[in-house]
Amino acid sequence: MKIHVFNPEHDLALAFNKDQFTPPHAARELRFRLGFLPALWADESDVVLVDDADFAQRACRKLHRRMAGVSFLEDVDLRSFLEHYGSSDVECSVWGWDLPVRKRLIKSGVNENVLPSHDQIQSIKVLSGRQTAVKLLAQLTDGHETVGQSVVCSSLLDIFQFISHWKHVVLKAPWSCSGRGIKYVSGTLSNSQLGWCKRVLEQQGSVIAELYYNKVLDFGMEFQAHADGTVSYKGLSVFQTRNGAYMGNLLAREDDKMQMLDRYFQRNILHDVREKLICCLSAYARGIYTGPLGVDMMVVPQEKGHGYLLHPCVEVNWRRTMGHVALSLTPAPLEPKQVMRVSNDTSDVLRLTVMEHEMINLK
Repeated sequence: MKIHVFNPEHDLALAFNKDQFTPPHAARELRFRLGFLPALWADESDVVLVDDADFAQRACRKLHRRMAGVSFLEDVDLRSFLEHYGSSDVECSVWGWDLPVRKRLIKSGVNENVLPSHDQIQSIKVLSGRQTAVKLLAQLTDGHETVGQSVVCSSLLDIFQFISHWKHVVLKAPWSCSGRGIKYVSGTLSNSQLGWCKRVLEQQGSVIAELYYNKVLDFGMEFQAHADGTVSYKGLSVFQTRNGAYMGNLLAREDDKMQMLDRYFQRNILHDVREKLICCLSAYARGIYTGPLGVDMMVVPQEKGHGYLLHPCVEVNWRRTMGHVALSLTPAPLEPKQVMRVSNDTSDVLRLTVMEHEMINLK
């Protein structure tokens, strides 16, 4: 039996790095409303740990999708369930591994021997820092079909020098969640941005500085890291962000997504990057991480002339992503493409709408 948990506060919990962590209201609300999501990829008779079992059941039914017969259990019910049925064959699958979700599972009756240790989670935290994305980007860029500039700044002087050279830049905290911990700078730091840099340097030890690109399209590749140290490719994710915050995903078959990207570059470019990623990610993950992960990319217009370049590593997410969720909702052969959005309406928490145009439009 597998126990699934949706913990969207994961990135913030990694940054906080303590067992006790109270997520901000927005993260708690998202966990409450979308706690049912693991039912999309769970197997028959699995358990999904949620904040409100009745709400999860109702939200699941509104998707009108065939799903496995899972049990939605709240924390106290999971403890009773495990006391009755035993926990010798339990496996846990979470959105992302951090100290608070580990503690939550232990308090709910899961034997800590089947969970990652404190040391393992510290290793996952290091791996999840944006410093890893900086190193991976350097391994993937070739200066011809691919592009990207990213450095780790350990002082204000490093930040000032990067801004002075590139002018339009993006500054990121090493650990932060979607849309947070990101600052866009044009030429000079404002007083508030300078204060933010000082706080991040003090609390997290560095700031990631990247060249700003006028992107054309957000997309990514989703993977699975296995216990034997290998990494397998799961599929493409085409999505939209606004100021770094997630807005929605295209639901389409792999061939349809590939055809969408064909207008920007030849398929061999994506194939070569994918094979490099499988090799590099395997080396990073081996002995540290097992589970889903994703690499965010973007299409960038060339500065001179026509054509586009591939930015092969904007972010590396050592956790499950909304791209994985989208893959679990891939339309059947005769179904139309759709767009998946997280709705602000609590009566319709995950909205799936049929695409009306050839190109994705999530605005």
